Amino acid sequence: MWLINYFRMGQRHIQIVMLFFAGFIAYGIRAVMSVGIVAMTSENPPDDSIPTYPEWEGEGQILSSFFWGYIILQVVAGQIAEKYGPKKFLAGALTLASLLNCFIPLTAAKFGKTGVIINRAAQGLCQGFLYPSTHYILSKWTPLKERSRIAGFVYFGGQFGTAVSMVITGAISDTKLGWPYVFYLYGIFGFVWAAFYTWLGCNSPAEHKSISFEERKYIEQTTEITNVEENKMPTPWKDIFTSLPFWAVIISHFGNNWGFWTLLTEMPSFMSKVLNYDISKEGNLSALPYFFFTLLAIIISPLSDAIISRNILSLQKTRKLFNSFGFLGPALFLTILCFVSTENKTIHVVLLILAVSTNSGMLAGFNVNHIDISPKFSGTLMGITNTFANVGSIIGPLVVDIIVTDKTDESLWRIIFLLSAGIYIFATVFFLIFGSGEIQSWNFPKVNNKRSTPAVSPHPSTSNMPA
Repeated sequence: MWLINYFRMGQRHIQIVMLFFAGFIAYGIRAVMSVGIVAMTSENPPDDSIPTYPEWEGEGQILSSFFWGYIILQVVAGQIAEKYGPKKFLAGALTLASLLNCFIPLTAAKFGKTGVIINRAAQGLCQGFLYPSTHYILSKWTPLKERSRIAGFVYFGGQFGTAVSMVITGAISDTKLGWPYVFYLYGIFGFVWAAFYTWLGCNSPAEHKSISFEERKYIEQTTEITNVEENKMPTPWKDIFTSLPFWAVIISHFGNNWGFWTLLTEMPSFMSKVLNYDISKEGNLSALPYFFFTLLAIIISPLSDAIISRNILSLQKTRKLFNSFGFLGPALFLTILCFVSTENKTIHVVLLILAVSTNSGMLAGFNVNHIDISPKFSGTLMGITNTFANVGSIIGPLVVDIIVTDKTDESLWRIIFLLSAGIYIFATVFFLIFGSGEIQSWNFPKVNNKRSTPAVSPHPSTSNMPA
């Protein structure tokens, strides 16, 4: 561990970096199909030896199939994380998803479109452990004063992974190696990550064997950890599902996923069919919005923490401010996009970049709000909201298939963009009215006829620590 000491990194930073790369690779595996499907169905591959399937129809089924499996284990994964610890499940799940990714070319050749759909659904099933496990680990390892920037860093790993995946997919698909090698590459990435995480990962500071006393105290004094009682606590299902602040997170998560995944899965097709970009340019252009998302997220997350720690705004107002920015920005630019002629390609690309990049505000909004309102059950909460949210991820691409019957018709795409903008606006209003930054009473459920009490104040003062 000399390298860790050399860079004066705390053990929490190691966990955060590992989670960043988990998201980077997991989202890369998800996003590779968005650009890859264009190469897979091309009539003119860069080399005759590269298999393609131009006869495939209903691409939205392939693009949404990942989420058919993804939603199944969300709540269960959150419960498993809270009861048994997420480390081994997270490592195992991403390993299996990576293995399945390597088999995409084979399933396409042997079983066609149906085989790819089943494979992608199985990958989604594996990745169902990603967010609930990550959220649970964050609830254990992130001090309150660092919560926004740490969660922001971890979760924009996914967006950065999306951007890199699109660039790599576009570049490799346009060579003699062809699209199959992109799937092999991301499978290898997953195997390497799992090996390192098995070595370095840890569920909580309490379980870490080499964390310093000072760092553990610094983390635990603001994370509401009561390890002795935690395993005895029943999940307060009724209180959770009758909580309006929690429903504000659900609605926000659903709205975000509808817009985000509709753009992610369909933007390459829009750029190819309507804006007439070829595959070599398409990968890079499709990735640009997610690179800018990452750059803006680097600013937003620490800015949010600074606003909270300096008492400029309350935690609740800060969450609502950044969530509104993250939703109204995309709504505005998608609406403007509908009134710009497709002859103005550059303006279209700029508006798509702005629509995606401003969505980064949600990283300091609803995305971390699970931990704000219930640190103890944050894994379960993320599992629940992600289940609802990924209904939107499934429906979005399917709605595109239903409405955009001719993918060269820009008027049909306008309906999709306006629909997404409307969903963003509704989610914004709901979160503004019902969202909260306070720890909810059901975070401390009754145990043996007594209501458990927090180990520390909900919003204790925090001290600086060099590591």
